[in-house]
Amino acid sequence: MSEPSTLTDESTGEGQRLHPLGLIIGFVSGLPQLIVPILAALFGVRNSESGLGAVSVFAIVLFTSLLFRWIAWLRTHYHIGEDDIRVERGLLSRTARSIPYDRIQDVSIEQKPLARLFGLGEVKFETGGGEGDDAKLSFVSLEEAGRLRETIRARKSGVGAVHAETEDAIDTPPIFAMDTRRLVTLGFYSFSLVIFAVLGGAAQQLDFLLPFDLWDLRHWIGMAEERGVVLETISWNARIAGALFALAALILIGVASGVIRTFLTDYGFRLDRTAKGFRRQRGLLTRTDIVMPVSRVQAAVISTGLVRKWRGWHALQFVSLAQESKQESHHMVAPLARLDEIWPIIAETGITPPGDAAAMQSGRFRWWLNGFAVVLPIVFAAMAAVMILADTSLARASLFLLIPMAMLLIGAFEWRLYRHGEDGSQLYQRRGWWRQKLTILPQLRVQSVEIAQGPLARASGLAALRFGVAGGKLEMIAMPLSTAREIRDRVLAVAAPVDFSEINQRG
Repeated sequence: MSEPSTLTDESTGEGQRLHPLGLIIGFVSGLPQLIVPILAALFGVRNSESGLGAVSVFAIVLFTSLLFRWIAWLRTHYHIGEDDIRVERGLLSRTARSIPYDRIQDVSIEQKPLARLFGLGEVKFETGGGEGDDAKLSFVSLEEAGRLRETIRARKSGVGAVHAETEDAIDTPPIFAMDTRRLVTLGFYSFSLVIFAVLGGAAQQLDFLLPFDLWDLRHWIGMAEERGVVLETISWNARIAGALFALAALILIGVASGVIRTFLTDYGFRLDRTAKGFRRQRGLLTRTDIVMPVSRVQAAVISTGLVRKWRGWHALQFVSLAQESKQESHHMVAPLARLDEIWPIIAETGITPPGDAAAMQSGRFRWWLNGFAVVLPIVFAAMAAVMILADTSLARASLFLLIPMAMLLIGAFEWRLYRHGEDGSQLYQRRGWWRQKLTILPQLRVQSVEIAQGPLARASGLAALRFGVAGGKLEMIAMPLSTAREIRDRVLAVAAPVDFSEINQRG
């Protein structure tokens, strides 16, 4: 458990240190960051006749890293007050950050592989400020993490006593879960070539260790010719077969990367409906445990793709006051589910699927033609410049016309699938042709309404209607200005009397 210590400065009461085993976790987790300094130092002592130089480099770098982490651990405390949680850290530049309980939107517990091995967790506090977690404690015991979460909930709800109630043991069946078969299916849909970006970045950072330029194509051609392989002598059949083999290998690697990433992220995915809200647990190596109060759900986003929709698969995300992470603002609650599994989950928040009263309408095609009209003069100017400066024929320069033609085709797909509507209680928007999204926003959650018109839209009499909501936004586009004003007035009539301070404090 955490070791008590007396706080200084303006703090009152006793502060607590982080768990000492967190030093080992932080030190081991930070070893990859020391690779470049170690390699640079080894390069500097490469001419040393004895091996003591290399050993000294390793020892100095590792000892320095551990020393600074130990000092940072000694100077880091957290204090649980009556109205806020305060985190103090720093040696020369001392900071004391206070986070009021009523500003904390989410308290999540994350366990990375080493933390799980030692039975520790990382507690993250989010205030919905738009930058992910605002403060975190790395690391405390799981018992302390659970106590912190329960304490903050009790203080937010105005309960003086903190009960030793935890949600670790859940006997009721989950409202949604992902088995192995569904994880593999999601992995196939999550085709990814990010592995090549990682390898390329690593090769670029460490290319100084290689005796040749990794990106020099002439070097590789020379190596092939040294082994008797002359590119001009390879038949077209062999070239086509090689290209097909390379494409198949690329697809296989992309599918494998998607499956691996899905298992790492969503293994053991479980969503429960508890008295505190939605509790989501997931992760193979890094295990996360998040509880999201139902009252904090602002909107629902149902997404799918061309292939997924054909197979009946969708994903459900909740727009919440707190962000999922710095990379993703919405909370994923069902990565791969059927609609008959999604609607019961959404119903727990009071959000309903669009009915006949929603009167879903399409946008005006002129909206998408405006973008085509903007690009077309630029393309003609580029064609003229290439023909004059590069002495290129008109036939070759005409290839630039493929750009606006592709934009026009994509715009036609967007127009065919775009829909928006409102039924007096909820707003709806369906958008996208490759990745399709249906956003459902209760009008009570709307905090601002904006009518936007660009120069071409103003000339066409069209407008976009933007609805501000805590944690996200919804934008209806390609509608006449008069329609935008009518919808704005109806929505404001419903949302204006709402006291958001009371709504956001419930749950």
